[in-house]
Amino acid sequence: MESTSKRLFIYQVFTRTFGNKNLTRKKGGTYDENGAGKMNDINAQVLRQVRGLGITHIWYTGVVRHATATDYTAYAIPRQHPSVVKGRAGSPYAIADYYDIDPDLAEDVARRMEEFRALVRRTHEAGLKVIIDFVPNHVAREYRSICKPQGVRDLGQDDDTSKHFDPQNNFYYCPGASLEPAFDLEDYEERPARCTGNDCFHPYPGVNDWYETVKLNYGVDYTGGGSHHFDPIPSTWTKMVDILLFWAAEGVDGFRCDMAEMVPTAFWSYASQKLKAAHPEAILIGEVYNPALYRAYIASGFDYLYDKVGMYDCLRGVVCQQRAASEITAQWQATDDIRDRMLYFLENHDEQRIASDFFCGSAMKAIPAAAMSLFFQKNPFMLYSGQEFGEKGMDKEGFSGRDGRTTIFDYWSPETLTHAYQEGEEEAYTAEQKYLAATYRQLLRLANEEKALREGDTFDLMYVNPGSEGFDPRTNFAFLRKKDNEVMLVVLNFAQEARQLQVCIPGHAFDFFQITEEEVLVTELFSGGKKKVELKRGGVFPILMDANGVRIYKFNVKMEESDIILNEHHKEEFP
Repeated sequence: MESTSKRLFIYQVFTRTFGNKNLTRKKGGTYDENGAGKMNDINAQVLRQVRGLGITHIWYTGVVRHATATDYTAYAIPRQHPSVVKGRAGSPYAIADYYDIDPDLAEDVARRMEEFRALVRRTHEAGLKVIIDFVPNHVAREYRSICKPQGVRDLGQDDDTSKHFDPQNNFYYCPGASLEPAFDLEDYEERPARCTGNDCFHPYPGVNDWYETVKLNYGVDYTGGGSHHFDPIPSTWTKMVDILLFWAAEGVDGFRCDMAEMVPTAFWSYASQKLKAAHPEAILIGEVYNPALYRAYIASGFDYLYDKVGMYDCLRGVVCQQRAASEITAQWQATDDIRDRMLYFLENHDEQRIASDFFCGSAMKAIPAAAMSLFFQKNPFMLYSGQEFGEKGMDKEGFSGRDGRTTIFDYWSPETLTHAYQEGEEEAYTAEQKYLAATYRQLLRLANEEKALREGDTFDLMYVNPGSEGFDPRTNFAFLRKKDNEVMLVVLNFAQEARQLQVCIPGHAFDFFQITEEEVLVTELFSGGKKKVELKRGGVFPILMDANGVRIYKFNVKMEESDIILNEHHKEEFP
């Protein structure tokens, strides 16, 4: 069932590692030794399979050219000093040229922009939309654009470097001082020193600072009391808006805005108006971690914000049995007024892999959390490539140590992504990995194909169920969704053992959804099992839950059996 009101489901691809078939995996290896994934690896076959998961958007992470220790001077690309590059491959958030494509990702480096345009075309032809990073807060220390359009002035090109702050400067400076970090930079010289990306406004960044980056100036005098100088429009504002418009004109449908909260909301209001005037359908996703700022950033033009500090942290705690499932209620209530704007996720490039030893050691343990994220509201959801195969992130790749994350700094080939969605490569996966991928596929597709889950209203049942027989609010969560005459009862079990429990549906839910007391035919969507249930105010649903189980009971309050669509989950399938 297709709908014009499909929810937004993002598949994040770290492009440099996705599909890299080089299995050398040398710790700290070079590009020549360990290789890199290519844009051309993401072919029509791969994109069809990704769309088949139920995905609507792909976020190609790290496609804009960033600082790297790899030498591309043969292609007239300036070499970056290795002392201000993290890892051999470099951080994708140390942008070296906002108008260029990362040469690591191209089969033919000289035609890298053409390969990116072809990737955008393939993605659109597969029925998917394209998201890329917009990194507005900082750039690589040796930023210099060689691909900027004619007439564009480069960042810092017109700065008065004798001033720490000037509203029309693009950077902040430490006049008369050289960059002298608390570690050896091996002959790298910068004078006057520019201030570092994580708001380090002196010339002495530490090893844990973002020393490979310099902070961009949006007209805020941070050392002068934080005063704002937004009139006339700062130079940085216009240059960064030009960059957004450039990529939107290349067919990019949306931008994930890195560390958006480190850039003033006044800029975002200005930028979002300019972007959407030219490209009304473009979306902006903000990385904002301070819940007190959520509404201000949404008011400034963001379509969606990360729900990291609230829902992600809570669900992680529940999965790891460090927090009670009942705490989920307080998290959704805290953002209820902006609920459709909160982007839920369980993994991304910054967070530890679910299956890692640092999270919970098993990807299947997070399936109830994925179901919660997908079924509870109408908000968007993001899946990080490899999550659906149980990628462990336990490699010690080089600059990135064994930390439960998939490296963004090194040339590497994560085991589960070497063959991802490649034709004829299904046998590279274990039965457990195939089952996990099929489960994610089922969850994602149900969330957009079932009307009540896609568009319905929500009723949290947790306030009434702690006293229900067998129901443990530490490990169980239950809620209703309803759209028109379709109702879904969703029950989650975060426990590591099977449970026999009863779920109470209170009279308030009958009033809220205008449900009458009657006998209904109920279908459990994962198993396809059916049974008749008497709906009564304050009555109970008896439910047998698997360990880490999800139950989705669908019924029609007008008893129209023909409306019930079975989604057979337990067949042998592989997306």
